[in-house]
Amino acid sequence: MGQRIQHLRLEKGLSLSELADRADVAKSYLSNVERNIQSNPSIQFIEKIADALQVSIHALLYGEPNDAEESPLDSEWFRLVQEAMASGISKREFKEFLDYQKWRLDQKD
Repeated sequence: MGQRIQHLRLEKGLSLSELADRADVAKSYLSNVERNIQSNPSIQFIEKIADALQVSIHALLYGEPNDAEESPLDSEWFRLVQEAMASGISKREFKEFLDYQKWRLDQKD
């Protein structure tokens, strides 16, 4: 992923400092990711870099647009998922909530 970030950064004519500033991340950490010294950045870091480079998270992770989806997860949905994760809700609990909501909608029909 580091090479993709570097390639996209250079393609957009940004210096390491400029991208770090735009993404609000530490320049040293960004440099370590680009050089593959840090190979497991957080999802928050990935989101910030993707936003700053104006590419989808999928493109940043896999190097190509995600044609399977009509549109990537927008930032508001992404933040809601992050908030749910940060609150300690498990995937199972989240899935149960969604199932309940679907059930409620079906009951109205």
